[in-house]
Amino acid sequence: MQETILISGISAIIGGLISFFLQNIKHKQEMQKLFESNKTEYMAENTARYFLSHKSHIERSFATLKQHMGGFDDDELRRILVRAGAIRVFREGDEKDEWWRLLSRQEEYFEKKGRE
Repeated sequence: MQETILISGISAIIGGLISFFLQNIKHKQEMQKLFESNKTEYMAENTARYFLSHKSHIERSFATLKQHMGGFDDDELRRILVRAGAIRVFREGDEKDEWWRLLSRQEEYFEKKGRE
């Protein structure tokens, strides 16, 4: 009787481990597939962050970003910039041209503006 319980317990543990490892492999494959299906958006966000993280350029004009990140219409590019963590600003006296900067660089922008 105890042998039967022991064998059943060991079988359950082995079955559980096999199931866990198979589900783990399946999860990794699904995550890879999801990443591949959204690769364009992911890479576009990384590219936007790259341009907005430049040492000497806290802000970038929308025209500059659009020139370097071709293939997106204006509103789609704006959505990418927002997902990348950017905010849109307009400079004083120039309500026509959009400028974008990372929200994480706001403090740096105000420090630089205070020195000018």
